[in-house]
Amino acid sequence: MQETEQAVDFKVAAQLGLNKDEFDKICSVLGRVPNFTEVSVYSVMWSEHCSYKNSIKYLKTLPRDGGRLLVAAGEENAGLIDIGEGIACAFKIESHNHPSAIEPYQGAATGVGGIHRDIFTMGARPIAALNSLRFGDPNHPHMRHLIKGVVSGIGDYGNCLGVPTVGGEVYFDACYQQNILVNAMSVGIVKIGETISACADGPGNPVFIVGSATGRDGIHGATFASADLTENSAEDLPAVQVGDPFQEKLLLEATLEIIKTGAVVGMQDMGAAGISCSTSEMSAKSGTGMIINLDLVPTRQQNMHAWEMLLSESQERMLVVVHKGREKEITAIFDKWDLECAQIGEVTDTGRLEYFRHGQKVADIPAFSLVLGGGAPVYDREYTRPAYMDEIKPYDPPAPADTELVSIAHRIMNSPNIASKRWVYEQYDHTVRTGNTNTNDPSDATIVRLKDTDKSLAVTVDCNSAYVHADPYIGAMIAVSEAARNIRCSGGIPLGVTNCLNFGNPYNPEVYYQFVHAIKGMGEACRKYGTPVTGGNVSFYNQSVLKDRTEPVFPTPTIGMVGLVEKKEHATTLSFKKEGDHILMLGALPNNADGSVYIREIMGQRLTACPEFNLDSEFKLHEVISQLIGASMVASAHDVSEGGLLTSLTESAMAGSLGYNISLPAGVRKDIFLFSESQGRIVISVNKENLTKTEELLDKQAIPFIRLGTVTSPVMTIDGLDFGACLLYTSPSPRDGLLSRMPSSA
Repeated sequence: MQETEQAVDFKVAAQLGLNKDEFDKICSVLGRVPNFTEVSVYSVMWSEHCSYKNSIKYLKTLPRDGGRLLVAAGEENAGLIDIGEGIACAFKIESHNHPSAIEPYQGAATGVGGIHRDIFTMGARPIAALNSLRFGDPNHPHMRHLIKGVVSGIGDYGNCLGVPTVGGEVYFDACYQQNILVNAMSVGIVKIGETISACADGPGNPVFIVGSATGRDGIHGATFASADLTENSAEDLPAVQVGDPFQEKLLLEATLEIIKTGAVVGMQDMGAAGISCSTSEMSAKSGTGMIINLDLVPTRQQNMHAWEMLLSESQERMLVVVHKGREKEITAIFDKWDLECAQIGEVTDTGRLEYFRHGQKVADIPAFSLVLGGGAPVYDREYTRPAYMDEIKPYDPPAPADTELVSIAHRIMNSPNIASKRWVYEQYDHTVRTGNTNTNDPSDATIVRLKDTDKSLAVTVDCNSAYVHADPYIGAMIAVSEAARNIRCSGGIPLGVTNCLNFGNPYNPEVYYQFVHAIKGMGEACRKYGTPVTGGNVSFYNQSVLKDRTEPVFPTPTIGMVGLVEKKEHATTLSFKKEGDHILMLGALPNNADGSVYIREIMGQRLTACPEFNLDSEFKLHEVISQLIGASMVASAHDVSEGGLLTSLTESAMAGSLGYNISLPAGVRKDIFLFSESQGRIVISVNKENLTKTEELLDKQAIPFIRLGTVTSPVMTIDGLDFGACLLYTSPSPRDGLLSRMPSSA
């Protein structure tokens, strides 16, 4: 049966998301007008999701090497960091925003599956998962549906796969009402020298497709992820992939087993753009080509067209290049695990991708022309400072009476972005197959022990999008700094960053301004902390297209950071340990409450300035807290972030089933002191034996600090005011002691 295709002109190309210049460039590269299969391949490979055509110029300005980085940023499916003793950590974060907004369960589930495949494709075993979730109004019926689906999808996939979800964050804001954000991070471990590259070396070597059969799910998923969500986006449901975690578990084990044989030349996960992406990227990386016979690809549906097979984003599939003559070793292992394993082609020395269907050549494309860093287009968009930023002014709220502070504190602690997320994480298995130490005593970052060593990983995801919206440059710096601060407070040293950059439409000059300046701020902070950006994901077009306007989400550059805790005894938790311990706040006194939950939610000033921040002071504080922890001088450490000092104190008290009695410094505005989110501050508790030594070290390093008071029984007292009692239990979350819950119907 011969493939019959419609004729191609610019009108057809435009329907696939290509502009006139891009279509002309394709014609120039091929020396002819492309056929429908070829233009379909270009449309997905040159989509924003695959090519980063509107972002790569600025991504390249981020620090991309140095430190313990073992592979350059973007070289492989995930970042790779040397953590000592011959062990490396592979890690990456990616988005699955648009699919989750349309079909929340499968969208979130396949996001988890995809990020784990990026890790084990390199030869690393995933040991931990994290996520960053952004939703709209949790009381809205449709938003409840989305929340329930996303959380269930993440939990079910991870639980079935046997990879614990050990950390994350959940935020609610009206800007995400139509376009939610679902960012998933995976962390894995591998011995140095036992990794596999995503390359296709060796002409004549056979090419295998392994794992699930290919279906029509996810076709044009990359294109779908590179366009606005609209009221009609539900019609794009076929662009959402369908996951099978049980299949992925088999694929994980089979993949790690075939790597040990030494028969594998290279391997790549089939995510966005499916076969077209994996064949082109693996070939381009090696300067080779491939001949692919699509008739040999196992399929789930009959009569699939060549372009459907090439673009399908069916999950749980890999492309594997094997040393010639060792095919039987590979097929035997996949047979043992009851997985499809079919040879579909071979590597060539032509540099071209030649796809065949029903005995005819249906596409002939230079591999290099398709890929990021090769022939894919690169744009530098114009940008303009957003008009709303000129309206942002410092806000000085009227000082409340002392008696009002208690009710304000309760409102802050019960606000959706501060209150307990127990209803989320209890759906995740956070203990299976792991050395997660945060189960009973939480830390600012999650601590995951590494078996057979004295080391642990400290991992976290962080971003306050309200800060980035107020000032993209400073807000992005804060996101990196908070991640680093969380790792330092947990006893670790930051090693590397992966990012998931969630923004609106890059063709909007104000959105692009946010993107460019967030990159600049992120880069400056990463260079300060010595944390190279190992890779990640850019997700544009996150906005709501309404009848009378388009509203981008708050710029949300989510930071995933990995750190190393060298010795078990350095792992530090945030919980107060015993009555009588002294409580100190490190860092300068706050001057205002800009950017805080207090200003935004309690005082109703949604458009507010960024919190106070100084990168040099922040870095110095990080160095000193590491010195204190290394010298075993602190009982607990917890950063001051969302909700301010009162929230930090209360979280430390709740986690330890204790309380506190503190006195505020003379002359301070009590509401500002308690609720400000000014950065560069840490709360520590110190026993009386270490108090003098701690204060001497802080004085020597010129770190400002104040004694706040002492740890007490489970009653919280501030300047004689009773702020209530903590609930007497501990849990994996620092915010668990709160009575606020997502309603059971959610």
